[in-house]
Amino acid sequence: MTKRNFLLGKGERLTEDVVVKGGGGPKDHPYTFDEAVARLSPMLASTVTTIMDLPAVACPENKAIASLTINPEYLAKSYFPSALLRSLGVEAVGSKQKKITPEKRSRERAPEEKLTTELFVMGKREAFQRWNDSIASMDPASQEAQELLRIEEISAPTPKSKIKGTLPRSGKGVFEIVLHADELFGEQIVLPELRAYLQSLELEPSLQKRFYAGGLGFIELDAPAEQILDIAKFSALRAVRQMPRLRMLRPPVKSASIPAPAPVLPADPPVNLNIKAAIFDGGIPDDHPLTHWATPIETSGLGDEHAEFVSHGVGVTSAFLFGHITPGADLPRPYCYVDHYRVLDAEPGADPHELYEVLERIDAVLSAEEYDLVNLSLGPSVPIEDDEVHAWTAVLDDRFGKSDTLAGIAVGNDGEGDADLGLNRVQVPSDCINALAIGACDSRESSWKRASYSSVGPGRSPGIVKPDLVDFGGALDRPFLTLGISSTPSLESTGGTSFATPSALRAAAGILAHFETNISPLSARALLVHGAECDEHDRKEVGWGRIPQSLDDIVICDDDTVRIVYQGSISPAKYQRVFVPMPDGLISGKVAITATICYKSRTDPHHPGNYTQAGLDVSFRPHDQKFSRAGQLHPDTKSFFGKNSAGLFEDEQRRDAWKWENCLHDSHTYMGKSLKNPCFDIHYNSRLEGRDFRPDVSLPYSMIISVRAKSIDDLYDQVVRKYATRLEPIRPSIEIPIRT
Repeated sequence: MTKRNFLLGKGERLTEDVVVKGGGGPKDHPYTFDEAVARLSPMLASTVTTIMDLPAVACPENKAIASLTINPEYLAKSYFPSALLRSLGVEAVGSKQKKITPEKRSRERAPEEKLTTELFVMGKREAFQRWNDSIASMDPASQEAQELLRIEEISAPTPKSKIKGTLPRSGKGVFEIVLHADELFGEQIVLPELRAYLQSLELEPSLQKRFYAGGLGFIELDAPAEQILDIAKFSALRAVRQMPRLRMLRPPVKSASIPAPAPVLPADPPVNLNIKAAIFDGGIPDDHPLTHWATPIETSGLGDEHAEFVSHGVGVTSAFLFGHITPGADLPRPYCYVDHYRVLDAEPGADPHELYEVLERIDAVLSAEEYDLVNLSLGPSVPIEDDEVHAWTAVLDDRFGKSDTLAGIAVGNDGEGDADLGLNRVQVPSDCINALAIGACDSRESSWKRASYSSVGPGRSPGIVKPDLVDFGGALDRPFLTLGISSTPSLESTGGTSFATPSALRAAAGILAHFETNISPLSARALLVHGAECDEHDRKEVGWGRIPQSLDDIVICDDDTVRIVYQGSISPAKYQRVFVPMPDGLISGKVAITATICYKSRTDPHHPGNYTQAGLDVSFRPHDQKFSRAGQLHPDTKSFFGKNSAGLFEDEQRRDAWKWENCLHDSHTYMGKSLKNPCFDIHYNSRLEGRDFRPDVSLPYSMIISVRAKSIDDLYDQVVRKYATRLEPIRPSIEIPIRT
């Protein structure tokens, strides 16, 4: 029997909690108190004038919004101006990222453009008036006055600044308005007062289609385009845009039947009967061969099915069950059954209300059923925005962040759009950080690149690496092959990220099917990223790289390599040390260490710049006897995931060290003699709406570490023997066919 080195599990047994002391010296401020008051007083006076001029009916509970732009040196969660806001009687209701050049920097450094936070605060209009009257008389030694030094600008949002994208100049249209309101405040206060305000403009909207996520309310609104500026005067309104349409689901590689022998369907049931998977798409016919493994389900409120959508649904389901089909070859055995929910109807793009209707159908299913795997090859036809989170992203990220579901979402087929205008960027909702965004590559061979139609990154920060991965999606000269729509088995050529996504999710299904409860969906995600092939491709085009081409590439180790799965959890503000298994003795030559860490995070969609509530700060300590100074408690660290964050300001950490990214992956090569009991230290940072916060639950994470030493041809066996009481090979519950 051929020896097979399966990846090792129970890596969490090689972890321990440690105490790492941090902290720094006194903060140097760009401004003195007197300078801050002199600068901000005119801005505050102008803001109060604008707020007091608003119509009373446009201010729910007589509350208005002001904008506080934070100086870029105060972006850390510990600098959040809590005491100042509390003393004023206002509360933070949202924020967004903003680029500014501050008037001054600390330590007499020259000002330069920086990314910072624009904080939206809501309060009674009289509260802002009282602040204006008392700002000069603040006690300079008070905490409130010290927090005033952190503010660079004060202003009031204008109606024009709330309009996103290009709106029609005239005529009635369907718009999406975004409110500063969670569900309780929205339903009890804001929505009734919004209705009253719209009635004062002689509008009678239904406001029936709406979603809440975090501190945002998303509402569908039918209104004349000429009145949008007046509507935007409503103080709790954050943004308004023309309602996007659904993607047309027309493959960039034209679909066509191909002359080929009828594919031979597998006779056996799926590999694993316990995995729950769902596809949301255009439906599959009840008499289609796919129904041997796929259950067609009609969601509520649907009209008649549309042939174009059904064809798309068949192709997507075929890709999930079988991947790209090779003509003349028997179809592989599916890894699991799948529920196919039809959520689409009507003529493609004909119904301006369809976007919220489809999301409502998907959300209703996800709220009632928990799936291991979910595929979405559809969504709004709109590229992501850096400063706003779309309803689809906010709602789905909230769902996926609270469950163990691994979702795959297609990034869209607008990769050839205008790059200067950002029209080629990944499309909503593939910016979900709690899901895998999948793009397409043009080949399954060793030579490959991004398919030209596949939308590109970067994603929003955090979540900057989007797409996460790419998989073969077809090209003009190499189309993706699926089962056709006919009730008798036939092949159809097509292409697009719609098919790359279920094909990639099929790889995750293969991991779960063979290893069952030994590997979680989160670890399946980490393994896909860990094994991705990137070569020299631009991360903005392919993310972490191409999906591994076989299950062997993910779960089998070469003799000179060991791969370990750590499925652990960490408490807020704690440090956990993760040891890297190494053989005994000095290693000659070079050692390659590859590490991947993934976790899920609750999200704050009303704070896009502080979107994730959880962050793992990871440092690498290669040698436990290397200390750079006397009295040092812990060994020296080296950068692993991005630049060393020591001494960087918070905005630079976000950009370089990716402190709040929930998926990190990198590989480095070291001389064997420089490694002794190497380890990673993981620190769990938590925040809520941009401020310091400590939840009462630990954070589950999955970390994959690979060690390769070409000079040790039995590295795997040495590590297995040394750690026999702690690490265990993760053997499949069902035999994995040997690749030929």
